[in-house]
Amino acid sequence: MSEIQTICKQAFEAKFNAEPTMYEYAPGRVNIIGEHTDYNGGFVLPCAIKYGTCMYARANGTNKIRVLACDMNNDYDEFEIAPQIEKHASKLWSNYLRGVTYQFAKKYGDKVQGLDIAIKGDVPPGAGLSSSASLEVCFGHLLSSAFGLGTKLMDVALIGQAAEAYIGMKCGIMDQAISANGTKDHLLRIDCKSYELTQVAVPQNLVILIINSNIKHQLVGSEYNDRRESCEKAAKIMGVDLLRDATIEQLEQFKSQMDDETYRRARHVITEDERVLEASAAFEKGDLDTLAKLMYQSHVSMKDDFEITVKETDALVDIVKNTLGEQKAAVRQTGGGFGGCVVAVVEPLNVQKVKDAVNAQYKAVSGIDATIFETTACAGAHFETL
Repeated sequence: MSEIQTICKQAFEAKFNAEPTMYEYAPGRVNIIGEHTDYNGGFVLPCAIKYGTCMYARANGTNKIRVLACDMNNDYDEFEIAPQIEKHASKLWSNYLRGVTYQFAKKYGDKVQGLDIAIKGDVPPGAGLSSSASLEVCFGHLLSSAFGLGTKLMDVALIGQAAEAYIGMKCGIMDQAISANGTKDHLLRIDCKSYELTQVAVPQNLVILIINSNIKHQLVGSEYNDRRESCEKAAKIMGVDLLRDATIEQLEQFKSQMDDETYRRARHVITEDERVLEASAAFEKGDLDTLAKLMYQSHVSMKDDFEITVKETDALVDIVKNTLGEQKAAVRQTGGGFGGCVVAVVEPLNVQKVKDAVNAQYKAVSGIDATIFETTACAGAHFETL
């Protein structure tokens, strides 16, 4: 039993004075390439990581969800399962659960019943590794499994996405889709228009490193929605439903009808889609040279065209690039932006070199230390009866 499982189970027993009868887990994710493409109907290439959210639960015989959040100083909330569920004024963590419950109640009615739940996670919040999607998918898959609802994994993901909208974030589908559908030792190329999933094997000669800048980002009510609106504006000008359906030639044709910012936002998304497809092929071949080129192009595009990097993540990318050289440094900022993490795909013999360089150089730029961890590509959500 892992540390988070032990803490979570003990917290459940202390709070509810009973043994849990169910266990659920859903992972966070790291996106190798394909940033801000998902809500534009494009392609992404993430994998589930070895950090996630676990829940212990038991039916409580009421119509209430009663929940203990171990990571919030054992904060507690309860709410009724009803056609309308109000947001909590101050407990953001609970609003994710309220949003998921609302969607399930709308879809399944009184088949969804009361549960006592304890939650514990080890995805660093604010790092851009999808702690919120992990929470939503964990809870959604628990509800489906606990009451025999048979909700498909992609539908659990879509319910998680709807829960984000409930709390004010119009996000894409990537984070929830990979948390639900992750496969061991594989990346997942997701077509965010058709929801087609393609497994991409991770070669044995490559290691995925996540370098957390420890600059936290908070996306709700922020720059994220502004960029989404710019993308929608560009699509409308070009007469397409989604930027996925536009080409770079079309963009150039309509450039004169766009302001510079809208043009650059669209250019990032259209070129990023192409990079995802090329990177997917390179990954399968273990072609690190091509992957390095594509990931750095992605970072530059995020920096100059989409304007979502910060000096700290730019510095981390440069440190890795300067340490390993351009052909061996497949590295870029990952996640929604404005802080969070950098992802690097490197050969095993270079892992320690990267760690040493980051530990030696990053603090001079940021005033704080970075946190570095290795991950493998992991399985998605899973449920157990205890």
